[in-house]
Amino acid sequence: MTKTFSLLLASTVLAGTAAWGATTTITIESWRNDDLTVWQQKIIPAFEKTHPDIKVVFAPSAPTEYNAALNSKLDAGTAGDLITCRPFDASLALFKKGQLADLSDLPELKNFSDVAKAAWQTDDGKHTFCMPMASVIHGFIYNADAFTKLGITPPKTQDEFFADLEKIKKDGSYVPLAMGTHDQWEAATMGYENIGPDYWKGEEGRKAIIAGSEKLTDPQWVEPFKVLAKWAPYMGDGFQAQTYPDSQNMFTLGRAAIYPAGSWEISGFEKQADFKMGAFPPPLPKAGDTCYISDQPDHAMGLNAASKHKEAAMVFLNWVGTADFATLYGNALPGFFPLIDKPVKIEDPLANEMLSWRQSCKPTMRYTYQILSRGTPNLENALWAASANVINGTQTPEAAAAELQKDLASWYKPQQ
Repeated sequence: MTKTFSLLLASTVLAGTAAWGATTTITIESWRNDDLTVWQQKIIPAFEKTHPDIKVVFAPSAPTEYNAALNSKLDAGTAGDLITCRPFDASLALFKKGQLADLSDLPELKNFSDVAKAAWQTDDGKHTFCMPMASVIHGFIYNADAFTKLGITPPKTQDEFFADLEKIKKDGSYVPLAMGTHDQWEAATMGYENIGPDYWKGEEGRKAIIAGSEKLTDPQWVEPFKVLAKWAPYMGDGFQAQTYPDSQNMFTLGRAAIYPAGSWEISGFEKQADFKMGAFPPPLPKAGDTCYISDQPDHAMGLNAASKHKEAAMVFLNWVGTADFATLYGNALPGFFPLIDKPVKIEDPLANEMLSWRQSCKPTMRYTYQILSRGTPNLENALWAASANVINGTQTPEAAAAELQKDLASWYKPQQ
């Protein structure tokens, strides 16, 4: 540990005292502008109550402008003291440029699993540059009133899932699955990457693709496409032209029974839907299989290496690594789940239902996000198109997998 960093850590001991004599103001850069009032009304007041000598300003940019705006500010030396970190390559690039500080020696990082930290580490795992904050969990949200009316229960296996879909379709009161393929990304994110970990065994398969010991044409990678292809008859008329907002509206207006989901939908759905909702994890290929969930790292917080208020910023950053922060944050933003490896009580019933899957399922993340989308063709974008094509019936599961494998092997040496 360097002398400078040791002094920085030592300063955090003074968290509750007048360590700087006068008030220090620190600024947080973020793209999460929807959360501004939550930060202003809940998170920042909780911190400032026990740290009266530190004032915190949450200064978000528009999500689509954040990366460019942040890069410009960092290059010009005008960025805030704390940086909200996107997962994987965008933040890794900032660390490599020396713009994010190395946090590897922070003791609070021991509160997070390897999966939780992976999105904000160097490829070799030796350096961590952001404190994990929250993830989103994938699964399915359903209209509980519709399930009660139709006499069906949340499925545990794929056979049960399709039996439920068939029953919903035959009744005719609801579209069975609220998802379209127009925007493509949902087909991959809430489709293939949602159900796929149960087939490729989560982290085991994801790491095997990175290592080159498995290929995307192997059966465990093709089978999720075969399952996706069977969704089409249950997605309603004209699903090929259905956008993401169309699907959200279809579900919240009570016209669809099941929504392939990310937990980020919870807050919005609860404000808009007037029916009871529940959630179930990806149905297992067969009874008795191990359950896996996509527990996708979403955002973290790092220290601007050029901050003029490092000591105060580190006090806040250390607080972000505690169970107290995790509990506050997880309840202020239901559906954005704390990544801390400690029990966190979430009050929102639907969010708590999804969070409980961590106890029974093994966590993994979207396999395209780490390392595998750095080249051209970009594997993440290619998966969007392939997943939509399979559901649309314009490409077979085998052909889609073969094309993805060819794309990846064209630039990624371990797959050549």
